[in-house]
Amino acid sequence: MRPKTRNRSIAALCAALTAAAVLSACGSGGAGGGKVKLSLGLFGNFGYTDLIKEYQAAHPDIEITERTAAYSDHHKNLAAHLATGAGAADVEAIDTGYVAQFKATPDKFVDLNTVGGDKLKDRWLGWKWAASLAKGGQQIGYGTDVGGLAICYRRDMFKAAGLPEDRAAVAALWPTWQAFFDTGRRFQAHAPNGVKFMDGGPTVLNAIVGQAPVGYYDQNDKLVVDSNPALRQGWDLVVAAVKDNLSAGLLYSTPAWNTGFTQGQFATVTCPAWMMTKIKDQAPDTAGKWDVAAVPGGGGNWGGSYLTVPKQGKHTKEAAELAAWLTAPEQQAKVFTSKGLLPSTPSLYDDPKITSYTNPFFSGAPVGKLFTDAAKKLNPQYQGPKAGDVQTEFGNAMQRVEQGKQDGAAAWQQLVGDVSKLQS
Repeated sequence: MRPKTRNRSIAALCAALTAAAVLSACGSGGAGGGKVKLSLGLFGNFGYTDLIKEYQAAHPDIEITERTAAYSDHHKNLAAHLATGAGAADVEAIDTGYVAQFKATPDKFVDLNTVGGDKLKDRWLGWKWAASLAKGGQQIGYGTDVGGLAICYRRDMFKAAGLPEDRAAVAALWPTWQAFFDTGRRFQAHAPNGVKFMDGGPTVLNAIVGQAPVGYYDQNDKLVVDSNPALRQGWDLVVAAVKDNLSAGLLYSTPAWNTGFTQGQFATVTCPAWMMTKIKDQAPDTAGKWDVAAVPGGGGNWGGSYLTVPKQGKHTKEAAELAAWLTAPEQQAKVFTSKGLLPSTPSLYDDPKITSYTNPFFSGAPVGKLFTDAAKKLNPQYQGPKAGDVQTEFGNAMQRVEQGKQDGAAAWQQLVGDVSKLQS
């Protein structure tokens, strides 16, 4: 009998060790007395590093890890993780260009209205809240920032080209996009060696598209790229500027574009509020050389994001609480004054701490007033299911023109065909 008893004891010991190993491997804390470990999936710099430290100090039982990927990769990876039911972060950021795609599958996300979101909705601009609501009324995301639009420009390069440096005088140069490109032609005639007027056609085109009453989709989720005259008019304007050698030929959010900031390859960049952080991160040595002026045409939006909570997470309650805290007005105000991301909470738009904020990196530009004024005038454009993918196709098409692979007409024709394949 002893051998059987010994075998049973060994089996019991092995089972205990196996259970302990499994618990250790799961290791996301909580019930076992350890820390609750939350992951935060982001793209770009959301300005959350200091906020996370603050949150962890107030919640010593929680440990937060940031996971950051490139813009397109982030959204593709999130779609794959949701499809397979594993791999998503506990809190996932989604850009405004992709939110319509993801809210079409609300069953993959925690309905934030069921965990207190319905009591928080008045924090946000009405259209910002509505944009992440699924058709069944489920709220999949809390709004972070909105884009707004301006133009960031290099004062030193404008001076070298014989153009005014003062931001009011600069804004007066370009009441329209046609005037903007005409200013570019003046700049290029006397530009410093190796410097182009603008970073790349896709960046400027995004701003022009963002100002149109109707963008890539109509309200019925039908793609209207080929039938929307505003898109073709904007395309033709940018193609003409590219032909006149005003562009450095760079595609935004690529390593070459980042290098362009560092090496001073261009004098202007279309500047939604979040772009200020991009510039500062990529070219910290250019402090005081940049300034911010009003955008041609006034108003418009490019960008802005949401924080969502995928259902597959093990700590969805704690994740939802973190998302609500990060997007609260108090935290959005801190992100604006530290990183320049424009709040989506209108209670801040008349807050003197915000409206009086100037940015020393950008030559003391009154960015608080400039961007909050823009936000008040912002007429949101409807975003269809695959607006982010359509934007990517526009960028790819303009790159073919800038690289001399196609002329404007041929690139447009291919673009229309490529985009039509995205219609779901």
